[in-house]
Amino acid sequence: MIIAMIESFFFLLAAVMITYLIRHYIFTFAVLKNAQKPKNSTTIRNITHQPSVSILIPAHNEEKVIGRLLQRLTELTYPKDKMQVIVIDDASTDKTGRIVEEYSKTYSYIEVIHRNKEEGGRGKASALNAGLEHAKSEIILCFDADYYPQRDIIEKLASVFSDPSVGAVQGRVTVLNEPQNIVTRLVALERIGGYRIDQQARYSLELIPQFGGTVGGFRRSLLKSLGGWDESILAEDTDLTFRAYLSGYKVCYVNDAECYEEAVENWRDYWKQRYRWAKGHMQCFFKHWFSVVRSNKLRVREKIDGLLLLNIYFMPVWVLLSWVIGIPLFLIKYSQGFGMQWTLMPIALYSFVGNFAPFFEVGAGAYLDGRTRANRLIPLLIFTFLYNILICTKAFIDLLISKITGKNTNHWERTNHTGNGDCYLIK
Repeated sequence: MIIAMIESFFFLLAAVMITYLIRHYIFTFAVLKNAQKPKNSTTIRNITHQPSVSILIPAHNEEKVIGRLLQRLTELTYPKDKMQVIVIDDASTDKTGRIVEEYSKTYSYIEVIHRNKEEGGRGKASALNAGLEHAKSEIILCFDADYYPQRDIIEKLASVFSDPSVGAVQGRVTVLNEPQNIVTRLVALERIGGYRIDQQARYSLELIPQFGGTVGGFRRSLLKSLGGWDESILAEDTDLTFRAYLSGYKVCYVNDAECYEEAVENWRDYWKQRYRWAKGHMQCFFKHWFSVVRSNKLRVREKIDGLLLLNIYFMPVWVLLSWVIGIPLFLIKYSQGFGMQWTLMPIALYSFVGNFAPFFEVGAGAYLDGRTRANRLIPLLIFTFLYNILICTKAFIDLLISKITGKNTNHWERTNHTGNGDCYLIK
């Protein structure tokens, strides 16, 4: 009886993995098919629509990169009389505040909010809420301090708001310091799969594209009605995505609105960043899954995609469980002709992926970008997936402990930025 129950659970895990595998195939084929259309336009935009824009930049000890971003913002082609740049100096102890002050004195549209230790240091969501209080424009855009945008990125992002059903927009993130080492190269592959295929497919198939917390933004009226960013959630971007959809709005993904990030450079920083993403995403699952199921604002396919998106960081945990269950089942039933291929099915189905994007998804994205040489590193993504199993399992256990004990164990771990991406910029 117990063995039968374990087998049933194992089959359930396998079924979930097959569902994700099919989903990834659909996403990849949808984007490849779209790319073959003549004069393909990923997003219909009204280029004459130029609303006023407030750009929020949360910054905690970002002296090595904040100057690069601010200089770039002064070079943007968007009308400066319609631009407000707000840097939230979030209790920095380095030269971040002084660097921003210098730009603020020179450029009237750049402002700085200084937060002391009592006010600041509580995470990105808290800093963004402080900036929102000073924002005056119709559209609120967000950029992390280590980013470097295209000169016309604001035109591309802001123009989609001519459609009243669009509540939020997301541009594409690419890696600036990709050639630096093996970690940055693998992160670049993850980004290719995640944005060029995953985000583009969700938008093209009218599912749920995700606001990624940077290189994107919201209508100010929507943000205000939602009460801003939820400071109790580590993945405040995913949380806002679902609150927007549950309010009847949609997120528009703009693939050609590119912004370049300084990716993490070592495995320790990778762990800290992905742990925050994983735990925050799991928090969003528990907060929103029931509302998604019950919502009368979402179509059936949006509900299915939403649930799969909310569950994505649990997948490495389920894979680990399938191994823990599958191997003993194989050993117990092997003498009865229990085939190895059946027992190892979850491993074959899901362990060949990187950070939740299968090889063919990353490969297709690299092909569409003309990055065929990058595909040589795709087999190494298995190691990032194994690493993510540890990260996500730790996040899941910590979240369960916090729910059982009732203690808030959230601690915002900022990503370290070294400014090494400067050498890859074309001056």
